[in-house]
Amino acid sequence: MCEGLNRDYQLCEELGRGRFGIVYRCLSTASGSPFACKSIDKRLLSDDPTDRDCLDKEPKILTLLSGHPNVLQIHKVYDDEDYLHIITDLCDSPDLYTRLAAGGKFSEPDAASILQQLVSAVAYCHRVGVAHRDIKPDNVLFDSRYNKVKLADFGSAEWFGGGTMSGVVGTPYYVAPEVLSGREYNEKVDVWSAGVILYIMLAGVPPFYGDTAVEIFEAVMRGNLRFPTRIFRSVSPEAKDLLRKMICKDVSRRLSAEQVLRHPWIINGGMTQSMADLT
Repeated sequence: MCEGLNRDYQLCEELGRGRFGIVYRCLSTASGSPFACKSIDKRLLSDDPTDRDCLDKEPKILTLLSGHPNVLQIHKVYDDEDYLHIITDLCDSPDLYTRLAAGGKFSEPDAASILQQLVSAVAYCHRVGVAHRDIKPDNVLFDSRYNKVKLADFGSAEWFGGGTMSGVVGTPYYVAPEVLSGREYNEKVDVWSAGVILYIMLAGVPPFYGDTAVEIFEAVMRGNLRFPTRIFRSVSPEAKDLLRKMICKDVSRRLSAEQVLRHPWIINGGMTQSMADLT
């Protein structure tokens, strides 16, 4: 383990693990304050230059985005021969995936609050030329002190600099159709993914479903967005309008992140006209 890391932080229990890395809770030896440490074992990386590129890119992108209230904050990086250790904010409240699995659906005001914060982070990323490319509930964390949304895991992120990107990245259910098609694409892939998250928050089920990854991808490629009456009976027309404009196959007509933030449903905090009349 890195000497500098051992000097500055005390590693505690494991919080989670992914393909290459393990996340631990850790304590600053100077202040006793809690943080998270993402430890990536370089020996598990393949010789694929893409994996190595992601390893180099994530701390740089997190540092670039540092300061936005809805992006996971990076505090320190330790790099040795075998490991990369990234010290970030500790978000030990259940993530959005866990909350969805436990509760099923969200009220429109609660869903609007989460989406507004998520898309605020996405819009900031896009303004500085970064696309996240793997927005999903697992990467939507919550600050345990303030219950703020924190967008995390920039391992698949890419600089686009006003241009286009390529490469199939992302997660079944959430990936945009233009990514799967093998074409070049722009940063609006993040808006599609955020729209899918909104659909699941309001419906409790994904908009495109399949029993296997291949079936899911085929459903995404068809992009046949539906609002089943038995599920969406109580969902407002304003929310469905936003969903249609975010989960839109025609990229030229899909809203940008900035436009999502200006949509009436977001501005009104998920309060529809009929709901406002009751207050």
